[in-house]
Amino acid sequence: MRILFMGTAEFAVPSLKALLASEHQVIGVVTQPDRPAGRGRQLRISPVKGVAAEVGLPVYQPERVRSEEFIGLVRELNPDINVVAAFGQIIPKAILDIPKFGNVNVHGSILPKYRGAAPVHYALFNGETVTGVTTMLMNTGLDTGPILQQRGIEIQADDNEATLESRLADVGAELLIETLEAIEKGLVTPMPQDDLLATYSPSVKREECEIAWARSARDIVNRVRGCTPRPGAHTVIQDIPIKVWSCSVADHADSEGSPGDVLMVDSDGIVVRAGDGAVLLTEVQPANRKRMAAGEFARGYQIKKVSS
Repeated sequence: MRILFMGTAEFAVPSLKALLASEHQVIGVVTQPDRPAGRGRQLRISPVKGVAAEVGLPVYQPERVRSEEFIGLVRELNPDINVVAAFGQIIPKAILDIPKFGNVNVHGSILPKYRGAAPVHYALFNGETVTGVTTMLMNTGLDTGPILQQRGIEIQADDNEATLESRLADVGAELLIETLEAIEKGLVTPMPQDDLLATYSPSVKREECEIAWARSARDIVNRVRGCTPRPGAHTVIQDIPIKVWSCSVADHADSEGSPGDVLMVDSDGIVVRAGDGAVLLTEVQPANRKRMAAGEFARGYQIKKVSS
């Protein structure tokens, strides 16, 4: 099949590479425009554009995919099917109506659970032990189209947003190729989603990753996992702002102190009181400094146990 691929983020890269390694023809790649990033605000290309450029694929970067100019371009390209993965714009009906085989989306959850932009973050926030990938036929709703195929995976105790998303991306690439083969052979029947079971995962803002020490230790650990590395979990320890890269529920039965108090400092890290239980910080990053072991941070910044 002649495929127009639409994707931007790292999650989409394995799917594009799988298509390039298949018998399908990728006729072009649509990705978000280059954006300023980093301290120097230099223009940065998307991960998908990087892969497309390496193999010489035509790259299209519309500010708005619903513009008449871009819709006309897609009509001229006349793909058999559009494949969408972590693209970042809503595809209008005028484009969805063009390919004869429709539009397949690769989504990082078991739909209808976690529709939206941040399914991996929310699976971790909520302490899920299983998640997965869905391929679906797109419609004009937000991840509401009929399901084609699904595959689940276990979430590991040490997974964070980056590690879980990477594994899901690889599973999604495999599932995409299987789905396209099933579509070609007429072996898949789209299954409508049950909207009553739907949950949502909107984009996660930085302020949502500030650690609320009044929450339970388990909730805090899950929040850190879901915020790492993006947008980044953060807090203030004894007046010092830090980013928290890793932590765990502490084996600390002591109920002394108030949420946010430092209960213990040793070579393993810093134990902080939560609303229920305590959290062991193991890797942190002070502002404008490198990542470091929490014990090293405690020594360098003279973090002490709060006196009872």
